[in-house]
Amino acid sequence: MSIQAQLAKWVGKGSRWFLTRFTQGGSALPGKLAHQIDPNILQTLAKDYQVVIITGTNGKTLTTSLIVEALKNVYPHVITNPTGSNMEQGIISTFLSAPRLKANEKGIAILEVDEGSLKNVVADLKPDYFVFTNVFRDQLDRFGEIHTVYRYMTDAAMQAPQATVVTNGDLPMFNSFELPNPEVYYGFNHLPASQVDPHYNTDGLLCPKCDHVLRYKLLTYGNLGAYYCEHCDFERPQLTYQVDRIDELALDHSRFTIEGQTFNLPIAGLYNIYNALSAYALLRELGLDPLTIDQGFQKAQRVFGRQEEVLVEGKKALLNLVKNPVGFNQILDIIALDPQPYTLVTLMNNQHADGTDISWIWDVDLEKAKGFPIRSIISGGDKAEDMTKRLVVAGFDPDLIQEAQDMQAVLQAIQNSKGQRIHVLATYTAMLNLREALTKNHYLKHKED
Repeated sequence: MSIQAQLAKWVGKGSRWFLTRFTQGGSALPGKLAHQIDPNILQTLAKDYQVVIITGTNGKTLTTSLIVEALKNVYPHVITNPTGSNMEQGIISTFLSAPRLKANEKGIAILEVDEGSLKNVVADLKPDYFVFTNVFRDQLDRFGEIHTVYRYMTDAAMQAPQATVVTNGDLPMFNSFELPNPEVYYGFNHLPASQVDPHYNTDGLLCPKCDHVLRYKLLTYGNLGAYYCEHCDFERPQLTYQVDRIDELALDHSRFTIEGQTFNLPIAGLYNIYNALSAYALLRELGLDPLTIDQGFQKAQRVFGRQEEVLVEGKKALLNLVKNPVGFNQILDIIALDPQPYTLVTLMNNQHADGTDISWIWDVDLEKAKGFPIRSIISGGDKAEDMTKRLVVAGFDPDLIQEAQDMQAVLQAIQNSKGQRIHVLATYTAMLNLREALTKNHYLKHKED
């Protein structure tokens, strides 16, 4: 290791120790300092690790968590980056905080990477695997259209042609570009084939070869499923790993079968079965057997904003992160499973991390929530007025909606709400703000990075 790299490592580790010891922590600053001293520090830190990169619009965090839990059963040195640290400086900090490996020891790094940051880290990480979860319309002001995001991902894969790409075969876009990498496809085959049409407002329904509208023999949600084109030979590729059966979809868990193994995931939602399937496919490629994977999945935790449960004055609040129309609709499908009356909380910010353009809320199918057993609605965040307007247009009585001026007012409205059940839907920075208010009021314990 060069003197420059040693200094960068020393400063990075020292700053992380200081931040953890004397402040509330900081996952990005140590990596930023180390990178300023040695721009090649990531390559130095990652050289003794097998590296897996998980990327895509939705599902990165839970997929990463599921993989890590399963690998802990068989790998002695597993590292991963904490939620929100999926850019270059956060990834460097992950390696800085890792225990020192002994001579000739190898570790495995399971890294969630922001799509826009792939170009900054792939050359240094030299990954062995990519996991592509999906690409949906998200943060148009930052990423542009879905084809731009996919280009970030394919460019990254081509930088590491030796890496196997474990990819969602149900997404037409992921079958539209021929990569030099080995590819493994996963998807759903849980229903008999029958003609089914996606919602008219769905993105990505044109054949990438001939621009005709794609047809579907099976549809899960959005534009995911067993697609084919009537005008050319474009169709879903052969799947290596697939969900054979969905046994149960419940408000707080799901049960499904892959390769004869039934999995009980303590997290709800069809979209989270996709996350579990992508994790399963990667883990099988790494050599784990289905039973070991199931044992890891059963340890899954509800990570930041992914169906977290918080008790507020005896009321159970279920926190869900929303950031684009497809994800929002999937959360609504989960809430639809709750038969008990509840308060709905919608928190809408438009900070940089959320995406400044919130016009996407008009593509959310809020109209279907009109029949849900909603007692009252609390609207908050920087764009509370916009969300209130969207709810009214969807058919909700304005007298049912209370606008809160700040997050403390949101929390007070939750405290004063009737009933014992709360469903919270919040964008990223709004979720951070709510969690800060919950922590200050001792409903949540502070967790250091």
